[in-house]
Amino acid sequence: MVWTKPYVTILTKSIKSVNIKRGYNMKICVTSQGNSLDSPVDPRFGRCQYFILVDTDTLEFEAIKNPNIEAMGGAGIQSGQIMVNRQVRAVVTGNIGPNAFQTLHTAGIVVITGVSGIVKEAIEKYKKGELKPTDEPTTGPGHPR
Repeated sequence: MVWTKPYVTILTKSIKSVNIKRGYNMKICVTSQGNSLDSPVDPRFGRCQYFILVDTDTLEFEAIKNPNIEAMGGAGIQSGQIMVNRQVRAVVTGNIGPNAFQTLHTAGIVVITGVSGIVKEAIEKYKKGELKPTDEPTTGPGHPR
């Protein structure tokens, strides 16, 4: 069977409608200095203290201690791979390096930087659409660390 573009468009619209009607849950990650929603946002991605994985509808969360904090190199890529494996849709953080950004971007994960404050507040801002995705890394060559 040959699929035509109009059919794909209709199918895509149908899937989006179904997801909205069923209360499509989105899992995001907020980098954190602690293991709770009341912890400060960690300004680093690859070497943050914790990854807080949150269901944006229910606010159920899982705190994962970052195993890459002491990595000699590749912390951003390894942390990015954790996000891919956990099927995260967006990462909310202070800053992100070029390797981590590329890993997440290639996987289709939205990256939001410049975030500070408390994790719970960052989640609420995300849900209200107050946080905007970035299209480039914020640290590394040409960017302050």
